[in-house]
Amino acid sequence: MASYDYIIIGSGINALVAASLLGKKGRKVLVLERNDRLGGCLRTEEITGPGFKHDVMATTMVLFMTSPAFGALGKDLEARGLEFAHADLPTGVLQPDGSHAILSKDRQRNIATFEALAAGDGRAFAREMDRLGADAPFLFSLLGGSLWSSTVLKTVLKEAWKRGLRGLAGWFGEALVSARSHLESTYQSETTKALWAPWVLHCGLGPEAAYSAEMVKVVGFAIELAGCPIVKGGSENLVKAFERLITDHGGAIRTNADVETILHDANGKANGVKLASGETIVANQGVIASVTPTQLYGRLLKNDTKIPADVTEGLKNFRYGKGNMQIHYALKSPPRWKGSEELGKVALLHLTPGLDGVSRAANEAERGLLPSVPTICVGQPASFDPSRAPEGQSILWLQLPEAPRYIKGDAAAELPIPADGQWTEELRERFADRVQRILESHIEGFSENILHRKSYSPTDLEKMNMNLVGGDPYGGFCGVDQFFLWRPFKSSVNHRTHVPGLYHIGASTHPGPGLGGGSGFLLASSLK
Repeated sequence: MASYDYIIIGSGINALVAASLLGKKGRKVLVLERNDRLGGCLRTEEITGPGFKHDVMATTMVLFMTSPAFGALGKDLEARGLEFAHADLPTGVLQPDGSHAILSKDRQRNIATFEALAAGDGRAFAREMDRLGADAPFLFSLLGGSLWSSTVLKTVLKEAWKRGLRGLAGWFGEALVSARSHLESTYQSETTKALWAPWVLHCGLGPEAAYSAEMVKVVGFAIELAGCPIVKGGSENLVKAFERLITDHGGAIRTNADVETILHDANGKANGVKLASGETIVANQGVIASVTPTQLYGRLLKNDTKIPADVTEGLKNFRYGKGNMQIHYALKSPPRWKGSEELGKVALLHLTPGLDGVSRAANEAERGLLPSVPTICVGQPASFDPSRAPEGQSILWLQLPEAPRYIKGDAAAELPIPADGQWTEELRERFADRVQRILESHIEGFSENILHRKSYSPTDLEKMNMNLVGGDPYGGFCGVDQFFLWRPFKSSVNHRTHVPGLYHIGASTHPGPGLGGGSGFLLASSLK
């Protein structure tokens, strides 16, 4: 019977980071993945035709490149083949009337761009970025540190000494402001507001959510600094680099290995797992589960009769967020945007009517409606990574972050809704048609340029990755009441569980979703 120091269930970014760090510490690690491939949401496939390499789900690596995990593992991964592709123009926005704005990695250019939209907007942007930069050490210690720790406590006390208690309370109060309040009070141009508003969706929030303004500032700071990089050749190459790193340090990886239950010894400590095949594997030091709370407590610990009442209550009240939808295009040639030739060089371009449009679409999705005008995130990877498509051709990566998990109706009153409220192939494609009509209004000859389209509804995404419950890519609702100290439950303490030797990581745990690998890094750094 095989024996390891740690067994890790799941193989998303947090699991891969944890396995790599523990391996570098000399621990023997086994990664178990129920699917036929590693990576979780890091998945590259030729879904539209030979030579067209699509990142089916996650693609932008700015959070990873700026993370402590990359700081610790970056050189190791680069030595095993990891390379990034960078665009000089990381993001932009395009509105229905053709008005647009593009953010670069050049501060002076960005100031000039915003000043041209409205006098004072450029200076306001510079002021906000400078303020965030000054606060960065404290802010990022809270966003990415182990909140229940003496280190963070000392950091908060030091900040209280520097600012005073009232000043610190004011800082936290400002951090809770909504994106709408921040954008409306900071910028004059509707286009400037439209540039920033969609980014709250990528944080699992909406423009009216508490602390969404702070996340807009963090996103702006990170993107101006590091852009919106992608992995050369596809995100699968990051997964392959992790796989080499883990095995080079003596770790083992198994796919098609579905864990049925977590095992305990006579003292109640987690000491291994049982696979659906019946095989038992021993873990001498602990088991790490990179899954949702639903999977951990409802499936892997379903036979545990000692789950505390506060955990049971937390599980009952745990909420998942909006679903996500992906659409991928293979094109005969790069898209020709009507607004400006530069739009074709933008890594991630948002199509939206503006702040109110984002707010409306997000609210519609939260109420179970198909948005009448969805916010469309358009990735153009082939524009700065030519390996993604055959020569002269191109691909588009579309994400729709406002898709209802359970459908109650259509905000545009156009599409028939299934009686059971579930996504069907027909509904998925008709909703994708709605999105395509918006693209056609902005791109010359778009329909004639399409070779193939492949769409994924929230239901399709959950079938590929069971942690995407209802298509929610963020591991659960990211509102302030279910974040920070309270993620996943009000009773949670870092990544420990009520079972000794059992640890919980992934998007459902602090510091939340994204490709930063934060929970995997924090846990592995704390383990011996």
